[in-house]
Amino acid sequence: MGQFIDLTAPDGQKIPAYVAQPAGRPRGAIVVLQEIFGVNSHIRAVADGYAAEGYLAVAPSTFQRVKPGVELGYTDADMQAGFALKTEVDGLPEPGVMQDIQAAITHAAQAGGGKVGIVGYCWGGLLTWRSACGLEGLSAAVPYYPGGLTQAQDIARRPQVPVLAHLSDRDQWVPMDGVEAFRQAHPDVEVHVYPAHHGFNCDQRGTWDAPSARLARERTLAFFARHVG
Repeated sequence: MGQFIDLTAPDGQKIPAYVAQPAGRPRGAIVVLQEIFGVNSHIRAVADGYAAEGYLAVAPSTFQRVKPGVELGYTDADMQAGFALKTEVDGLPEPGVMQDIQAAITHAAQAGGGKVGIVGYCWGGLLTWRSACGLEGLSAAVPYYPGGLTQAQDIARRPQVPVLAHLSDRDQWVPMDGVEAFRQAHPDVEVHVYPAHHGFNCDQRGTWDAPSARLARERTLAFFARHVG
C-alpha cells in the first residue's frame, strides 16, 4: 500500500520515510514513530492500518543519522542491536532526531491537507511524547509504552496538544510507580493501563496481547477522529 520517499530535515539531511496513502482524500495525517527495530514490516503494517482508516501515514526512519536501512526483527540479538542504535541517536547533538520528526510532520501536513496526529511505540512512544511537548504542527499525540517516559526530565515536559497514553502493568521499562507519578503530574493526559507486557501492540513479539492491542487501537482511532479528522 505504501512506498518510501525521502524527506529533508531542516539541516538538509535526507530522511527516508514510509508513506501509506488512503484510498480517497485523506481525513488527516498520522506520523508513525518506530520502535528500536527500524521501519520494519510491523511499523509498515501499522502505517498501512492508519491508511486503511482514511489517514495519510508517514513513518520516518529515526535511525537514519546513525545507520541507514535498519530493519530488525524481535530476537534478543535484534534487541541488543536496536538498543545500541537508539543510544547512538540519543547521543546526537541537539536537536538530533527531533528535526527529522519535524520534517515528517511538515510533510504529513502538506500531503495530507489537514491536521496531523502522531503515534509511536516503545522508543517511538517516548519520541511521540517529546514531539507533543516541543514540535510544531501537531493536533494530537498517542504514545504506546514509551520507555523513559517516567524519568524526571520527561515527566517535567508539558504537552502542547491532547495526549492519549497507552501503558501496561507488567512493563519493566515503564514501572507502575513511574506511571502514577506521570499521572499526577499530567492530569490532562488520558492514560490507560492494560493487563499486558511491554510491546503488547506488536503481533510479531511474544508479548503481543490481542485484547489489549484491539482496545488500545479502538481508543486511538476514536481519539484521532476527535482531534485530527
